[in-house]
Amino acid sequence: MISTAIRVARVGSAAELAAAVLMMLGFCCLMLAALIPSVPVFAVAAAATYVGDHYLHRKGSYLISCLSRVRAGLSIRFLIRQLLLILLLARLALADDLIYYGAIACFIAFYALQAPHGALVTLIRNRRRMPIATRNVDLASRLHIPDAPPQYLLHRSAEKMLHFDVVALAGILLSAQLDSPVAGFVGIGLTLLLGCAYIAALVPYVRGEKIPPHANRILAAVDDWLREYRPQTVLYFSGSKDSAYQVNMWLETMAQLETRALVVLRERGILEKLAPTTVPVVCVPGGVHLMNMDLSTVRVALYAANVGKNIHLLRVPTMKHVFIGHGDSDKVASINPYSKVYDEVWTAGRAGRDRYAIADVGIRDEDIVEVGRPQLAPIQGRQAVPGDRMPTVLYAPTWEGWDDNPGNTSLMRAGENIVRGLVEADPPVRVLYKPHPFTGTRSGAAKAAHRRITALVEKAAAERAADPRYSADAQSAAQSAAQEELARIEARLAELSGGGEKGDEAEATRDGMVDAAQLAEIARLRAEWNDAYWRSFPTWEHRVVTGPEPQLYDCFNVSDAMVSDISSVVSDFIASGKPYAVTDSAELGAEEFKRQNTAVRAAVILTNKAAGLDELLAAVRDPDADPLAEDRKELKRYLLGPDEPTSIEQFNAAVAALARKAEIRNLGQGPRAEVAEVPEEAAGAPGEAMGVREEAAVVPEADAAESADGVAAG
Repeated sequence: MISTAIRVARVGSAAELAAAVLMMLGFCCLMLAALIPSVPVFAVAAAATYVGDHYLHRKGSYLISCLSRVRAGLSIRFLIRQLLLILLLARLALADDLIYYGAIACFIAFYALQAPHGALVTLIRNRRRMPIATRNVDLASRLHIPDAPPQYLLHRSAEKMLHFDVVALAGILLSAQLDSPVAGFVGIGLTLLLGCAYIAALVPYVRGEKIPPHANRILAAVDDWLREYRPQTVLYFSGSKDSAYQVNMWLETMAQLETRALVVLRERGILEKLAPTTVPVVCVPGGVHLMNMDLSTVRVALYAANVGKNIHLLRVPTMKHVFIGHGDSDKVASINPYSKVYDEVWTAGRAGRDRYAIADVGIRDEDIVEVGRPQLAPIQGRQAVPGDRMPTVLYAPTWEGWDDNPGNTSLMRAGENIVRGLVEADPPVRVLYKPHPFTGTRSGAAKAAHRRITALVEKAAAERAADPRYSADAQSAAQSAAQEELARIEARLAELSGGGEKGDEAEATRDGMVDAAQLAEIARLRAEWNDAYWRSFPTWEHRVVTGPEPQLYDCFNVSDAMVSDISSVVSDFIASGKPYAVTDSAELGAEEFKRQNTAVRAAVILTNKAAGLDELLAAVRDPDADPLAEDRKELKRYLLGPDEPTSIEQFNAAVAALARKAEIRNLGQGPRAEVAEVPEEAAGAPGEAMGVREEAAVVPEADAAESADGVAAG
C-alpha cells in the first residue's frame, strides 16, 4: 500500500511521502487556522509546510517538478502562505492596524526583490557556463578564469531567497499573539534587509575581473591548444548521464594509445560522471562549436555508441570513423544497421564479424577489424574454490531495453526464481546481485522486479546472519580491521578528489589538469579499497551491489560463476573461463537459443523457472563435473580473439593502419592528387610524417546542427 502511495505521489521513498503529506496537510491547516482564527495552530501548520517543502527540495523529489508543472511551484506556495497570513490578520480584526499594512507592504517589496535576485543568479550562471568545458587541457595559461562564487550563493538560490520570509512571518505572528507591532516590524525589517544583502553579495560577480572571458575567447583558446597538441585519435561520445560507463570503459585504452588521444563529449552530464583520466577531454555541447573546432590533425575517430549527434563529427572527411561500441554481445545493438555510416567496425573477435555477416545489415566484411577487448585485462581466471570458502555466484541481469522483447532481460520473468534458487541452494552458495545501471529507467515492471529481488537477497542475508552456523563469524576482528581500512581509504580518496565544496564548470575547466602521480595514487587506493571491501564482511554474506563501486569486473573476480542475460556482460565474463549460465527468457528452447546467440554456446541454459541451476552449481563445486570447460576456452578465442598479441597491441595496430588510410585519402584530395602511393615509413605518425596539414574541413550547416538525437542507441 505504501509503495502504491509512493508511486502515485511521484516520490522516491517513504520519508519523501511523509514530507509530501506533511506539506499538503500543513497548507490545509493554514487555511483552517486563518479562518478560525488561531495564531498557535497557524504557526504549527506554517512550520510543517516549511519543513516538508525544504525536505522535498533537498532530496530533489520528482513531486516538486510535478507541482511546478501544474502551477503550484515554489513561489506560488510561498505566496499562498503569505496570503493566508494576511487573511489571519483580517480575521483577528487587525485589518485597521499598522501591522496589517506593514505585512502587505513587506510581501510586495519582498517579491519585488525576487526579480533582481533572479536576474543576477541567471546572469552569473550563464556567464560561467563554458561553450567548451575541458579536462587536462591547459587553458589557465591562455585565459583568466576567475574563481566561482561561493556555493552557498548559487545553490538552490531561489529557495534560499524565498525562505527569508520566515523571519517576517514569525515576527508578524508574534505581534498578532501579543497584540504589539514591535516584533512584526522587526521581522519585516530583517526579511527585507536579508533580501537586499543577498542581492548585494551577488553584484560583484557580474563586474570586473570576476567575469569569465567571452565565449569567442574561450573557443579561440581551445583551438590554440588543439593546434599545439595536434590530436591524432579521438574518442567521441554522446549520451545520458546513466550511459557514462560506456565511455569510461574506453579511457584506459585511450591512455595506452601510441598516438595523441583526445576525448570529445557532447553533454555536460557525461563530463560530471567521467572517470579520472590523464587523456585530454573536451565537452562541446553545441553542434556549431564542434563543427568549427580545429580537428584537422585527427585521423581516426572512435565511436562508443550509435546516437544522432554522431553526425556532427561523421561529416568530417579528413578522418576515418570507427564504431567500437561499448561491449560485445548478441544483442540487436551489436548488429545495428546504423553502423554502415562508419569506415570500419571493430569487434573483439571472429564472432563479431560473423554476427554482421549473418544479420546481413549492409556491413561489408572488409570493413570489420578484430581488435580484441583491451578492457578485459583486469579479469582474473578461474581458481579452485578453497574448502573453507563458500562459492560465490553473481547474478548480473541486463536492463529491460528499449522495447518489450521478452528476451531482453531475465529480471521480470525469471529473476526471483533464479535468486530464490541460489539463496536456497544446498550445499549453500553466496549470492551477489548486481543490476544494470539502466534497470527500471523505462519499465515500471522491471523496477518492481528489481525491488523484489533486492528484498529477497537482503532477507536471505539477514536470515543467514541469524543462523547459529554463521553468526559466530558475523563480525570478526579481520572484518572490523577491513572496515576501518575502508574508512581510511575513503577519507584519503575524498581528500585527493577535492572533497568539500567544488567549483563550477568554469573553475573545473581552469583547474582540470590531472596530476599523473595523484591519479596513480587514486588507482592504487581504489585497488586497496576493493580488496578491503570484500574482506569487510563474511564470505558467506549475500550482497546487493549497486553504484559505481565495486565495479562489475571486481564482482567477476570474487565470483566462481555467473548468471546473466544476452549482453556484453556475458562476453566479458567468458574471459575468466569460469562457469556461467544464461536465461532463455523468451523461451526459444535451448538449441534455438544457442543457435541465435553465440555467447551462450558454452553456457548452462536456464528456463524462466530457473531449471538448470543445479548443473551450474555442480560445475562450480567440482571442476571434474564441468563438461563445458573446453567449450568455454574455444568460445573465448572465438568471441574475444587470441591472447597474443595482446588486445592493446592489436588495437594500436588497427589505429595506425586506419590512420594510414586517412593520410592516403587526404593526399589524394590535395594539390598533389597525382600521388598514387604513400611511402611505408610515412605511416608512423599520422598527420605529421606526411608533412601535410589539412585545413579545417568543417563548415557549420544549419541542417547538420539541428540533427536529431533519436537514432537507436548502441
